[in-house]
Amino acid sequence: MPGSANTPHRGRALVVIPTYNEIDNLEGVVREVLALQADLDILVVDDSSPDGTGELADRLAAEESAVSVLHRAGKEGLGRAYLAGFERAMALGYPAVVELDADGSHPTASLPQMVAALEEDPGLGVVIGSRWVPGGRVVDWSPSRQLLSRAGNAYARAMLDIPVRDSTAGYRVYRSAALQGLHLADVHSRGYCFQIDMTIRMADAGWRIRELPIVFRERRAGSSKMSRAIVAEAMSRVTVWGLARRTRRLLRRPNR
Repeated sequence: MPGSANTPHRGRALVVIPTYNEIDNLEGVVREVLALQADLDILVVDDSSPDGTGELADRLAAEESAVSVLHRAGKEGLGRAYLAGFERAMALGYPAVVELDADGSHPTASLPQMVAALEEDPGLGVVIGSRWVPGGRVVDWSPSRQLLSRAGNAYARAMLDIPVRDSTAGYRVYRSAALQGLHLADVHSRGYCFQIDMTIRMADAGWRIRELPIVFRERRAGSSKMSRAIVAEAMSRVTVWGLARRTRRLLRRPNR
């Protein structure tokens, strides 16, 4: 609903796009989201990209009123970038906030369905664009990389006892009201384990999680930021979190 002269218009959701050296991909993704005409605003969170991505984001914001930019002093990791975007979305009163990669791997055509699913069910805290539910798939990945992702998600699901098949997925729509109750200041995960961390917190807070199938593609240009260190961090944290959760459950059991 358009805002009054005194109240700036807020779209249905704020689409947060973190960037670091994404000058070859950013404009295409931004244009795709705007072309949806789904009443979505965009916030580019740039970590002082040396390739000029931040300057490109500024030019896009100057051309499109639905686009804004948050410049950060340096590279602090994916998790910190999204948390900054969440805080901006909640401060501005957006009812929902979207995580969207800048590299073109997430199908923007699925975004209206994901936002609508959250709007239609007040019990949902987050809708995940999932690669590993029926109907979802990945193209352009080697069989070994697909196996690694499937195995990692299966391990997280079993170790953490969460009903999510793609907890590492980075294509999401969060309900702002759900985020407000998660104590985001306590979230310290920086890499891809940030997505698992947020999934646990959402489930533990009592919000339901829905996965919708998507077709995930390899990035359009540039090199992947995935590394062995990121995978190792995620798996080690899952192990620690899982053991801690099991210990807490044992301590809560009544003595017989």
